[in-house]
Amino acid sequence: MRLSHRLLFTTACALAGAATPALAQEAPQANAAANDDGGIIVTARRQNERLQDVPASVAVITAAALERTGAVKAEDFVKLTPGVTIVTGTAEAGDTQINIRGINGARDAESSVALVVDGILKTNTAQLNQPQGTLRQVEMLKGPQGALYGRNAAAGAIVEQTLKPTETFTGGAKVSYADYNTWEATAHVAGPIAPGAGFVLSGYYSSTDGFYKNDFTGKKTVDDKENWALDGRVMVGQGTATQLDLKARYAEFHGASLPFNASFHLPNFGGAFYEDVNKHPFHFYNNIRATNDQTSFDVSLKLDQQLSDSIKLVAWGLYSNVNQDLVADGTSADFGRFLSAKDPRAQGAVDACFTSTADLTGYPVNAPGFIGQIPVPFIFAPATGSTFGPYSPTTCDGTQYQVRKQQDFSTEWRLIGDAGTINWQLGAYYLHIKRTVGVSLGADTGNGVIKQLYNAPDSTNPTTLLLADRFNTNVYAGFGSVEWKPNDQFNAGLALRYDIEDRKSSSLVPTALDPFTGGPINPGQAFGALKDKHARFEQFEPKVTLSYKPTGDLNLYANWGIGFKSGGFNNQGSAQIIKDNFVNFFGADVTVNDQYKKEWSSAWEAGFKGSLLDGKLTFDLAGYYTQVHNMQFFEFFVGSFGLLRVVSNIDKVDLKGIEASVTVKPAKGFKLFGSFNYTDSEIKKNSSRPYTVGNKSPYTADYTLNAGMEIEQPINDSLRFFTRADYRLTGPTWFHTVQDQSIPTLFSGLLPISQLNDGKGLPAFVGDGKYDVAHRKAFGVVNLRAGLQTDRYSLSVFANNLFDKQYLNEVITAVEFGGSFITPGTRRLIGVEGSMKF
Repeated sequence: MRLSHRLLFTTACALAGAATPALAQEAPQANAAANDDGGIIVTARRQNERLQDVPASVAVITAAALERTGAVKAEDFVKLTPGVTIVTGTAEAGDTQINIRGINGARDAESSVALVVDGILKTNTAQLNQPQGTLRQVEMLKGPQGALYGRNAAAGAIVEQTLKPTETFTGGAKVSYADYNTWEATAHVAGPIAPGAGFVLSGYYSSTDGFYKNDFTGKKTVDDKENWALDGRVMVGQGTATQLDLKARYAEFHGASLPFNASFHLPNFGGAFYEDVNKHPFHFYNNIRATNDQTSFDVSLKLDQQLSDSIKLVAWGLYSNVNQDLVADGTSADFGRFLSAKDPRAQGAVDACFTSTADLTGYPVNAPGFIGQIPVPFIFAPATGSTFGPYSPTTCDGTQYQVRKQQDFSTEWRLIGDAGTINWQLGAYYLHIKRTVGVSLGADTGNGVIKQLYNAPDSTNPTTLLLADRFNTNVYAGFGSVEWKPNDQFNAGLALRYDIEDRKSSSLVPTALDPFTGGPINPGQAFGALKDKHARFEQFEPKVTLSYKPTGDLNLYANWGIGFKSGGFNNQGSAQIIKDNFVNFFGADVTVNDQYKKEWSSAWEAGFKGSLLDGKLTFDLAGYYTQVHNMQFFEFFVGSFGLLRVVSNIDKVDLKGIEASVTVKPAKGFKLFGSFNYTDSEIKKNSSRPYTVGNKSPYTADYTLNAGMEIEQPINDSLRFFTRADYRLTGPTWFHTVQDQSIPTLFSGLLPISQLNDGKGLPAFVGDGKYDVAHRKAFGVVNLRAGLQTDRYSLSVFANNLFDKQYLNEVITAVEFGGSFITPGTRRLIGVEGSMKF
């Protein structure tokens, strides 16, 4: 029996054994809801309390707001929250980076935002942007939350509460249809199954043809997707001294991947080679059908056991298994790597790249690309050469296959005590992760992609570069907290946590040669066999909170805490690829290591919140300052070797800002709301790229603004009219540490040896890149929803991105390549939605 299965079995037995009769009854948990006076009940400190009493900035999306906005997943919640932005689904379904107040979750590293669902910490970042059942409330916590909520909460936490079993049979369903054949449906049923036991069963389905079409194939295969999930929950002893909560979830995603175009930033080339990413016209024409498939399963068991009048045990175990792969075109056609890949359609040894280029000569591709008579890049054959860019309709860019699999088991045991003026918690946490990550590049011979990490040279999809590793991680943590409340005005809290992450890495790359270069299939193998790696990352995470309420309607608060995110390993051989292809070739000033450091931060926050006019006006104003050490940052490299994804460290980043929100209810059934965040970020030190000191934190918007209104008015005794409008303004955003700089690129190394000007190359500086045009400009999006509603039925129309604002979802700058990979945001979506409940 595997280790994770043994641990799961042992924990389940322990939880069942601990579920013994207690000395007292536990009061039923308060429902998360908004009272008429705006007194929202939250669990931001692992206990039920009014939002107004929490000594921190917390954004809450109530059940009513979830219904009015149609929000079901993290992407929706983020767009309703100031100071928080998200990039998700640009590469693959499980690829999500949430930025909270300047701290970002680096792609391929651990997330900086914890996801906690019904008290259980989810362990796989691939689930961060997935629906988690029938939601009843969402809390967006900002600042380090590790001391209270655990692992990977360096920037904050998303705390979700879902529907509990009901005393009588209840249920509901909702379905919508919109442009581009877009469907979304949810359904749930809940009720008793025996005395003291109940269940919830819910389902989710969505599909779309997507906004864009592949011009080469004529098919809607650029951003199409289909996603479904099934969630089940059984609770025994709800509202008693012994409560068991069993949950299971299964989901699948099937769709496209990598909807990117390239944009060059080479000013000395002129014209389309120096392009503002915000003005790029998107066209897609890859000859490989880009796909992404993901399956995920998790099951958990949670125990709430009242041990005495003042002490309770809360314990849970979680098993998770997520499998994901990605197929797509390659990125490096211009470097001639696949010129000798053979075409099986032709008799004899005919090069597939030459054949496909001849077939497509003159095919219109995005400027400055063009397809000439031969696939040699333009700098070597200016009269008849080609400039493909990535994801071309030819076979010259090869293929890529990526794998990301993770199985993990986690368990937490927590004692909670209430001694009147003093409340305390004490507990321990354990997590075991088994993860496989692989990136395989292969030649495109016209027979598609073989979904294996390694394919032999005589196959129809021979592997030319392989980065593949197995990672094993054990996480151990002990934690405790105490809260002192001597009176109704003063509250002080101290929480402590100590994390240990023990990580091991072993290579899965076989000893083999690249059939095109004759070198090792992984450049690191040129210096000997790839060896197993081992590292241990530890961090002490305190958090202090203070609160003073001079009146019942005003709360002055301050808090300070340490955030932590474990270091880890890049695919072995990454550092050597960077040295060979960039540093040694043309003197690139960049440093990447096969092991990246842990990230930790020190965060301060102070503010006040309150209400006026009997709750008709609520407000919250906060200022914050965070100093991040070894901020983890995703880097993307492209060259003759293919592509490479790594995580590097930015030594020191300072973040400071201000945040405000206000809600006004001038009349019954009418609400106005608005919020604003401004973040001033600055890189103070960066050993990976020293020349970027003074630049802004990547993936951090300068500001965000949310504003809107909600109206609900009766038409008769049973029918009501409702409408909600949301406006979201996202400020200018840099996605890389290199911003206004001009630096050498691969073209700076290639031009001096090119065959232009009668065999004489151009000076190296002509190939330098300048990246002042690689930032996303500010953009605003309006969402509108209106309809009719009774106690049981609802019918509405909605428009997401009402004015069809065109904006960029992400800009992945490949600095040494001389350009960026960019992907568009969602376009206008107009539809109709109906729902019913019983």
